[in-house]
Amino acid sequence: MKKFAFLLSLLIALNVSAQIGDYNIAVKPHQITNLPGLQSFVWAKQNHQWLIIGGRLDGLHRRQPNAAFAASGNNTNIYLVNTLTNQTKSVSVNVLPASIAEQLQSTNMEFHQHGNTLYLVGGYGYSATAANHITHNKITSINVNGLIQAIDNSTNIAPHIKQITNENMAVTGGHLGMINDTLYLVCGNRFDGRYNPMGGQSFTQAYTNQIRKFTVVNTNDTFYISSYVAVTDSINLHRRDYNFTPNIDVNGKEWYTVWTGVFQYNQDLPWLNTVDVGANGHQVNNGFNQYLSQYHSANIPIFDSSNQNMYTIFLGGISQFYANENGQIVQNDSVPFVKTISYVKRDVNGNLSEHRFTTEMPGFIGAGAEFIPSDELTSYHNEVLKLNSNNSDSILVGYVVGGINSSQRNIFWINTGTQSTANNTVYQVWLVKSNNTSTLKVDDAHVWDVDVYPNPAHKQVSIKLPESNKNRQIKISLNSLTGQLIKQLYEDKYNTTIQLELPEVAKGTYYLTIQRGQLLHVEKLIIE
Repeated sequence: MKKFAFLLSLLIALNVSAQIGDYNIAVKPHQITNLPGLQSFVWAKQNHQWLIIGGRLDGLHRRQPNAAFAASGNNTNIYLVNTLTNQTKSVSVNVLPASIAEQLQSTNMEFHQHGNTLYLVGGYGYSATAANHITHNKITSINVNGLIQAIDNSTNIAPHIKQITNENMAVTGGHLGMINDTLYLVCGNRFDGRYNPMGGQSFTQAYTNQIRKFTVVNTNDTFYISSYVAVTDSINLHRRDYNFTPNIDVNGKEWYTVWTGVFQYNQDLPWLNTVDVGANGHQVNNGFNQYLSQYHSANIPIFDSSNQNMYTIFLGGISQFYANENGQIVQNDSVPFVKTISYVKRDVNGNLSEHRFTTEMPGFIGAGAEFIPSDELTSYHNEVLKLNSNNSDSILVGYVVGGINSSQRNIFWINTGTQSTANNTVYQVWLVKSNNTSTLKVDDAHVWDVDVYPNPAHKQVSIKLPESNKNRQIKISLNSLTGQLIKQLYEDKYNTTIQLELPEVAKGTYYLTIQRGQLLHVEKLIIE
């Protein structure tokens, strides 16, 4: 991958904008005793106690196949953290049956806590049973209160953990959410074998390109998957290692957003568009590109009911775009570690805008980290925090836990295992009332105002594009709703109006995909 950075003076302009309500953000180190550095783990919470499971004890994965994701870096303990005493207890997963112990020490498991139950899906790591690195084909259920009590009292943890095998659960790098008692396993990939970015054939990899929806029957004596349905969209759902956050609006509607993620089909660069996932399906947020956070990082979903604005805050991580020392946004296609703290606002009309705080993280941290909320703000059913539930001048929102701590922006090609570590410093995140504006808005000059007509169409369709993207190559393709390419309709220089002949296909709904470089725009087209 090429390494370069350049100013985006034409692409992105910085303007003064409002804060989150009346608040600025502050990040402060906080000491937790006996909690090691961890990254890409899962967690559950009960009041002031956390369970931390899986993940890795080292930093950024090595690119040398014999050193990548070494078993010695597996987290083989389950940690119980008490935030009142700032003390930590632990128990080894090796007291459990092998199939459970192996999954519970893997990295990038998908997880979701529903009440007192923590669900864990998939995950990647070395399996002694398989004598290879695998993506685990398991879903595990954990009784959170039971496991906390067992660790706290040094009793047997096994009765509080159940597991079943299901090939549809063999996913890593995706996310797990819940809407109306249905679990949503979104995007991710299956990766089996030893990681090797140098062209070797030591692994197989397949993106799911899917939203896998299912319910579970989970009683004292029973645990199984029910009502499984998979929705395939290889255009919009081909991504992994992204951020995935819940949303809510003033009417109580709940949904999730898939934020950017990696990798595009034809280049090792992140996606810039985002996808909303709800009970009625998924849709691309056309007309919005997210520039300041591409990989999974600590994030905070928070709703301001007084202004009816939904905010999603991203803390550090890895990004193709960031502000340099002069405050100018630069593009770096090495996709380095960043210190950026940013947020995306969705207003009452559904309009999305991206902003960054002038405050930054205290280092190149946040990638592979998790945000664990405090109890100072209450939350909605779907874990979105209520900004207006506490009117204090300073609010401890929660904690950034773990993640990768990199010594510099770009370390991948020089990584020998010493350039980064798993971060062992916990950071408190505070909202502090202030009259001073401390955020900058990121304006996107590439927002596409696209007009497709007629729609429904018969044999021909016209596409009207904005003036701003002239003098660049563009591709337009017709795809099925599952993402299958039906026909490449256009690949030539950009024109503001393009007329296309449609192929003879069955009547129905299709995707019209418009791509210029890294930017992607998707429109639904009905063909009659």
